[in-house]
Amino acid sequence: MPVVELNPRSLISPLGIVRFFEIFFACTAFSLVSVYHSYGGSSGAWCMFTWCFCFAITVLIILAEFIGVAQSLPISWQDFTSAFSMLAALMTFTSSVVYPSVFIAHGCSGTNCSYKGAATAMSILCFISYAIEVGLTRAKAGEVSGFLATVPGLLKVFEAYVACLIFSMIVIARYWDYPGLQWCVAVYSICFIITLLIIILTVGRCLASLPFPLEKFLVGFNILAVLMYATATFVWPIYSFKDPTRPKACDNSPCPWDYRLGVTFLTIFNLIAYIVDLVYSSKMVFLTTPA
Repeated sequence: MPVVELNPRSLISPLGIVRFFEIFFACTAFSLVSVYHSYGGSSGAWCMFTWCFCFAITVLIILAEFIGVAQSLPISWQDFTSAFSMLAALMTFTSSVVYPSVFIAHGCSGTNCSYKGAATAMSILCFISYAIEVGLTRAKAGEVSGFLATVPGLLKVFEAYVACLIFSMIVIARYWDYPGLQWCVAVYSICFIITLLIIILTVGRCLASLPFPLEKFLVGFNILAVLMYATATFVWPIYSFKDPTRPKACDNSPCPWDYRLGVTFLTIFNLIAYIVDLVYSSKMVFLTTPA
């Protein structure tokens, strides 16, 4: 049973202060949009979920560190908090772009619009706060830390998150129309599953039980992911934009063409992420491993 030992220093440390800002900004954001119920539709629900989720998990993290049970939990606490801060930064960034695009860009006026603008500002400040936390918890050169606090570890969270965004679009993008698009979905799925397993095993402290060196496995997987994403980067637009002109039916509302364009850019982003991941992982193996 975890031993309760209060740790008030965790509340006044730079990291603790940043987390209080995260809680304040997230709480203010979802409170403002709740006043006029300005979160209808799937986009609004996503933004509301993001702010509430980040608020709740951050509160739990602060409480766990304050009462001294964080290090007694059967997980790698440093890896968990590093992964969460990266995930929260990505989620709040997405919400900071999606919310004004859906609820403000098409026109609004009056007090309701002021609340929406204030909520957007709070979301942006929340993103900045989580980005600062990522910078504070990221492993420095020569420092002993958890894998998810390193650049390759943070990239793993980024890659998994971008894959989730792709999955949210491919159904509307009608990927089943062509075999080439189905291949791309297989690429996204395979890379996502392996990346997610790496994150889960790291947080669960299961990496030591693997029958092979993690560093060499990461290099091999990243090479495979780069090659697979490189094919998807070319195949997806070839099959998606046989008619490069945007249909007139898309003028009034988003259509499959728009979502296919979004998947194209997200595929490029993840390809770049896996390339950078491969470079850092290779340095871990070939430059830090003794001959």
